[in-house]
Amino acid sequence: MAANLQNPFHILLVEDEPVIRELVRSMLSDGAVEVVCAANGIEGLKLAKSRPFQLVLMDVVLPQLDGISVCRMLKSDPVTSKVPVYMLTAKSKKSDMESATMAGADGYIQKPFKGAELMALVDRLRKVA
Repeated sequence: MAANLQNPFHILLVEDEPVIRELVRSMLSDGAVEVVCAANGIEGLKLAKSRPFQLVLMDVVLPQLDGISVCRMLKSDPVTSKVPVYMLTAKSKKSDMESATMAGADGYIQKPFKGAELMALVDRLRKVA
């Protein structure tokens, strides 16, 4: 990912597992990409509304407020409705994916995920941002 210090690409990662938070942050952060982390759904919702993000990566199973509910709230708010939300989760049933899609999720990445898959997503979204 090429560095663009004038306009960093801001990602909000909402994930309750510290190891995954750190893995994704270290994988994607490079000066041109800034990853801000939240450990639960309520914190993620507050952060998403506090500043602009170009992408939200969110687990489905979260403490306090689940990812599907947070996604629904973000997509129903005019301030955050255009921000792409990708669910990053181990839940892989068709019904789980349908719930995420109905809540407004733009994509669904299953754990365990490939680093190249996440980096390709970020590169693709940065080109259209």
